[in-house]
Amino acid sequence: MKKLIALALALVLALALCACGGAPAATAAPETDKLVVGFDADFPPFGFVADDGSYDGFDLALAKEVCTRLGWEFDCVAIDWKAKDAELSSGNINCIWNGFTYNGRENDYTWSEPYVDNSIVVVVKADSGITSLADLAGKTLMVQAASSALDALNSEECADLLASLAGVVELSDYNKGFMELEQGTVDAIAADLGVANFQIANKGEGYVILDEDISTEQYAVGFLLGNTELRDAVNTTLKEIAEDGTMLEIARNYVDYGLVIESLCMVG
Repeated sequence: MKKLIALALALVLALALCACGGAPAATAAPETDKLVVGFDADFPPFGFVADDGSYDGFDLALAKEVCTRLGWEFDCVAIDWKAKDAELSSGNINCIWNGFTYNGRENDYTWSEPYVDNSIVVVVKADSGITSLADLAGKTLMVQAASSALDALNSEECADLLASLAGVVELSDYNKGFMELEQGTVDAIAADLGVANFQIANKGEGYVILDEDISTEQYAVGFLLGNTELRDAVNTTLKEIAEDGTMLEIARNYVDYGLVIESLCMVG
């Protein structure tokens, strides 16, 4: 009798476990890891639209390599740069990786280690007569809205330069800025060095970069503040890519787009 009761109880317990889904929970497969990169599609050589309509860029190529090594799914989302914080906090993207300056934003995001040294430079027409930052006095300067160039211009170090200008024009992208420069609507453009090199290379002669930089900075990958788990996985793999020479190999594919090899600060 006792054996029959024990058997009955075991049967009831097994049925109860099946009813509450105990077994499936123990064998459920984890979600696929996915890196969703937010980037500016008008920011070569770090992010841009290729001739075939696909998204390309040095930063996207690095992100793809990270995902390949981690076995993650890769996705990229072209965003309005001014809306990058909203995109990140909403979960539409889980990192900002596109020539993203961390200097001055150290406490706003969780960052990877810097991988590129960058300068904010000024581009003018070759025949403009402007040869120094001092010559910008009374001139109109274009910057991309919500960009590191704008942040640099508004910094304490650039207070005198900003005060000397006749005006600052904020536009959504540098393609529009160079159109304005060509038409004479603005006198100069403040941009990241790679962007300036790309634009000049593609537009031919007629533009020069001033010898004086507005500022120097570094690029890193920005994650939602506190998301150290994702940062650590990406950062560790990014350093491996730098150390084994893959970052340099990838970089060489973007030299013609304005990337400066010597700017890779993570490469030994």
